[in-house]
Amino acid sequence: MARLILNPRHPARVVVLGFGSATVIGTVLLMLPIAAESRAATSGITALFTAVSAVCVTGLVVVDTETHWSMFGELVILGLIQIGGLGIMTLASLLGLLVARRMGLRMQLVAASETKTLRLGESRRVVIGVIRMSLAVEAVVAIILTARFILGYDEDGWRGLYLGIFHAVSAYNNAGFALYSDSLVGFAADPWIIVPITTALVIGGLGFPVVFEVTRSIRRHHRARRWSLHTRITLVTYTGLAIAGVIAVIGFEWTNPGTLGPLSIADKLLAGGFHGLSPRTAGFNSVDVGAMHSSTLFITDVLMFVGGGSAGTAGGIKVTTFALLAFVIAAEIRGEPSVHVLDRRLAAPVQRQAVTVALLGMGAVVIGTITLLTITGMDLDVVLFEVVSAFGTVGLSTGITAEIADPGLIVLIALMFLGRLGPITLATALALRDRGRRYELPEERPIVG
Repeated sequence: MARLILNPRHPARVVVLGFGSATVIGTVLLMLPIAAESRAATSGITALFTAVSAVCVTGLVVVDTETHWSMFGELVILGLIQIGGLGIMTLASLLGLLVARRMGLRMQLVAASETKTLRLGESRRVVIGVIRMSLAVEAVVAIILTARFILGYDEDGWRGLYLGIFHAVSAYNNAGFALYSDSLVGFAADPWIIVPITTALVIGGLGFPVVFEVTRSIRRHHRARRWSLHTRITLVTYTGLAIAGVIAVIGFEWTNPGTLGPLSIADKLLAGGFHGLSPRTAGFNSVDVGAMHSSTLFITDVLMFVGGGSAGTAGGIKVTTFALLAFVIAAEIRGEPSVHVLDRRLAAPVQRQAVTVALLGMGAVVIGTITLLTITGMDLDVVLFEVVSAFGTVGLSTGITAEIADPGLIVLIALMFLGRLGPITLATALALRDRGRRYELPEERPIVG
């Protein structure tokens, strides 16, 4: 059985096993009395939910991170966030490089599967690049946040450094965990806190391949038109959805007394911009999400479901999937025999993958929503928001997470795990075996629509 799981022909299984193992270890550590501020053992379901939320870089919590967990517990959560954000097999690949100075074929296959490396020979370079970029961004953001916490909020040196590092790592990995009971509400009008965190979550959410290619082209003075199709689609779609999200949040919440209403114009723009980007899938909030209008919650649902870029720290079905579906629809409406995207023809397998990811994601959200509605009896608005937040590994909540019974928490745990690994990865890992087709049946066209 172990040989089947570790078979290099099934790298998805290794990725799932890695995330599962990290979850189990994190759960055990969080159940220890030393992990709680009260020095009492935490219940299994609470520890499991928190561990999954951290390793899947979601941010949903059933207990207050600031008051329930001790520093040991917070460090466990921070470690799980870093492991989950970078990827289990990315870190394992780095360890192999450090120990053996090389990557075997099996590890290259698994690393390529997790980092979405297009060519096998790139695995070693990509793994090292992922680690370097992650640590560099986290370090810069941590320095800025540390300085602000110490100079602007009178935190002592060590406490300020701890807050800076924790929130920098949480932001870059799009985890949404904060060491304040109200997340970042207390800093809604502070650009020295909001802007660095926003920058980190955007860089992490774009995806490693996109950031690598853009930075490389800048160093080599290449023009944008030489970027790969993936990078161009990601940047255009991500930017478009970001602008639409910011405008929608600011427009709908401008006069809402529970959110942006009491703020000055500059602070409204800052908080509105932050909440237009956070659902992509950072999960921090600087205003009360539970007080938002239903229209804003629905817009946020859409942004959370789409998510960010592929092979990054964001969740959702990914902006490339969303864009490719739009191109397929446009080609079908125009009656074109093939799908063309930015001077390239889109391969049929890619089209099938996009449809599969979107439909599996929608199915998971529908089933999860119906199940939670049955279990909790809560309103559709808040339940749908919670389900999409879990599947998109966002972590935003209207405040109902702690009120959900254990069976409902199990549903959210499954959604977070599915959202972090991706529907296709999980489905491939669970498949009994690969099936090849040696013949094709006669073609027939049923009526569609």
